[in-house]
Amino acid sequence: MDTQSQDMPSLDALNAGASGHRRGQRIGPDLDWRVRIAGLGRYLPQRRVPSAEIEQRAGLPPGWALQNSGVAFRHWAQPERERASWMGAQAAMQACEQAGIDPSMLDLIVNASGSAERAIPDGGPLLQRELGLGRSGIPALSVHATCLSFVAALELAAERIHHGRIERALIVSSEIASVGLDFDSPEVCTLFGDGAAAAVLERAPADSASRIHRIAWRTMGEGVEITTLRGGGSWRPPLGPLTTPADALFSMQGQAALRSGIRLVPYVMRSLGLDDRNARRALRWVAPHQASRAALDVIEQIGFEQARMVRTLEYTGNCIAASIPLALEQGVRDGTIRRGEPGVLLGTGAGLSGVGLTMTY
Repeated sequence: MDTQSQDMPSLDALNAGASGHRRGQRIGPDLDWRVRIAGLGRYLPQRRVPSAEIEQRAGLPPGWALQNSGVAFRHWAQPERERASWMGAQAAMQACEQAGIDPSMLDLIVNASGSAERAIPDGGPLLQRELGLGRSGIPALSVHATCLSFVAALELAAERIHHGRIERALIVSSEIASVGLDFDSPEVCTLFGDGAAAAVLERAPADSASRIHRIAWRTMGEGVEITTLRGGGSWRPPLGPLTTPADALFSMQGQAALRSGIRLVPYVMRSLGLDDRNARRALRWVAPHQASRAALDVIEQIGFEQARMVRTLEYTGNCIAASIPLALEQGVRDGTIRRGEPGVLLGTGAGLSGVGLTMTY
């Protein structure tokens, strides 16, 4: 997302200018899925990288990263020692411990990451093996929706739990963005960090208020080139004749990403029933994707007057799909998010997609 702050119109103004997105739109169904997050965990790599180090490498003036990207420091993995699956397993074991279960009690393991450790196999089996469950037979798979992978996996697992197909699921987002940064692009190299976060989902007890209420998802594929990493797939394979070194680096058009994300806001808010100010006032917390300082400012200015917003960007950077669960974990740990209180997960991802999920924690 864009790293430059700008004045943000009200949600009413956004609604007025979004008539092109209204066709066939309605408030999404109240799902009332009786599912709760029973445990959360995280892992941040040992190497702490201050913005001054990146500014020096990229030839930027001191203070540029904090002012423009909103990041003071982030953590970068040392991949030879901190592989993505290993990082994810550290977060997962914390989540299982908090949930009071042994990992062998899981019915489903979902790797929900925007970056991949390997092309094949997917990260699900890698994570299962790192958890010491390589002979368990527990289904393990990946869900990839870039920065929104965690929410996509949450929907998949929660629906299975609600309908009685499984009792308990583990969702892990583990990201190593630092290997694909372009240091000739200030808004990219100063923004991203590495990290992992995990959540254990289970059926909520009958006397629990925990629920998943509504989910809204909107994708506008015309924006696929706004945020992209072209290499690594069949279009730009590593040894392809047309492949260049630049294809291995992430690229982002920050201003265009922010503008496109703003256009998705009215759809998501209406689909969640949050275009009404009173409905927004009923929320007590917001755990957004930590896309950029400007993107977080947009969310704050929508008008969640009674909600506490979790910001981790300044000391984690944008951790791709791990950003939302890292915000959840941070919010629960510091008391911003409390059991039995309603809130919302919000974010945008490459593609370009916008998502919102309302739940009672």
